[in-house]
Amino acid sequence: MSSLAFSLLFVTFFLLTLVLRFWLGLRHIRHVARNRAAVPPDFAATVPLAAHQKAADYTIAKTRFGLAALVWNGLLLVGFTLFGGLQLLSTVVLHWVGPGMLHQLGLVLAFAVVSGVLDLPFDWYRQFVLEERFGFNKMNLKLWIADMVKGALLGAVIGLPLLWVILTLMAKTGALWWLWAWVVWIAFQLALTALAPTLILPLFNKFTPLADEALKERIEGLMKRVGFASKGLFVMDGSKRSAHGNAYFSGFGSHKRIVFFDTLIERLAPNEIEAVLAHELGHFKLKHIVKRISVMFLLSLGFLALLGYLKTRIWFFTGLGVDPMMGDSNDAMALILFMLVLPIFTFVLSPLNSITSRKHEFEADAFAAKHTDYRDLVSALVKMYEDNSSTLTPDPLHSAFYDSHPPASVRVRHLISAGAA
Repeated sequence: MSSLAFSLLFVTFFLLTLVLRFWLGLRHIRHVARNRAAVPPDFAATVPLAAHQKAADYTIAKTRFGLAALVWNGLLLVGFTLFGGLQLLSTVVLHWVGPGMLHQLGLVLAFAVVSGVLDLPFDWYRQFVLEERFGFNKMNLKLWIADMVKGALLGAVIGLPLLWVILTLMAKTGALWWLWAWVVWIAFQLALTALAPTLILPLFNKFTPLADEALKERIEGLMKRVGFASKGLFVMDGSKRSAHGNAYFSGFGSHKRIVFFDTLIERLAPNEIEAVLAHELGHFKLKHIVKRISVMFLLSLGFLALLGYLKTRIWFFTGLGVDPMMGDSNDAMALILFMLVLPIFTFVLSPLNSITSRKHEFEADAFAAKHTDYRDLVSALVKMYEDNSSTLTPDPLHSAFYDSHPPASVRVRHLISAGAA
């Protein structure tokens, strides 16, 4: 393939993806706005009109913000690639540190810093304007900056050694470097999953053992019924950042933890919390987590193999506005370019992931309906939709591309059917 042909291919997919995402966003806005005036019949008895309209307004505002961010990110992508931004950045870093591994590491670090700075206005607006307007933001500027600094330092401490290993493998282990890099990547992901609950997440949030003995007894009874062992039940102080609520697992093996947001504990009744947890346990017992991790590992193997091919092709670099360096490694540049352009070529496949994810959600709901009263999960979901201002009337096509969970009305009907069965 020639450089010009690859440039044309990239521009074609870039424009198609941009137009498709913009069209989906506009569809979503129109659909939500058309259904703003009345609560859907399935929720008319449980969701107030004011809450439904707040969810519609929040969804429209988020989608409009997303479209603005889409345009900005598109400009940055073209600026970094076809307009020579990465080439300029590489030249500057090379001038500062000279050729070799320092240039490779410095290029990735410089790209991360520049990208982060350029995204800062959007991150600030999302937190302190959009979330604030709808009553979800609980952060102050000091905490926001502290989180940002901690995240940057943590990324450097963890990411730079991993990057050094990957770049060394790319340079030293021949044509099959991607296979060795894949093994390292898997080991890193597993280690991160194991260590995050005790070493990383506490840097950002406080985790305290569940103090409500009656709720704890109820949850332990559920775990015993389904055959699930946990290292502990914890409550996370999510309310210091956001009014949104959730529950999740962390860790694996004998180090599994169950974590509830404090906002969820405050909002839901004990039987509803039990039903929500039963859904999450369903994901574990039905091996959804293992399946997702396996798919992720297989995809990462395929993508690394593809990168192994592309990094040896001159047209991959020149077609994206970069002159390959003679006498020095282009591996870091190949990593950055691949990371930038991959979403452009794969976005159209997004519904495939949504289909699998939604199937798992239906199965986990059915599991919860088997081990708890399905009506408790229905009422909990309704409260969570209301508290998080999640729209009850998403555009079906937009939802198919972006939403890992089924639309509210579809999910509730499935739950009622599962409960009746």
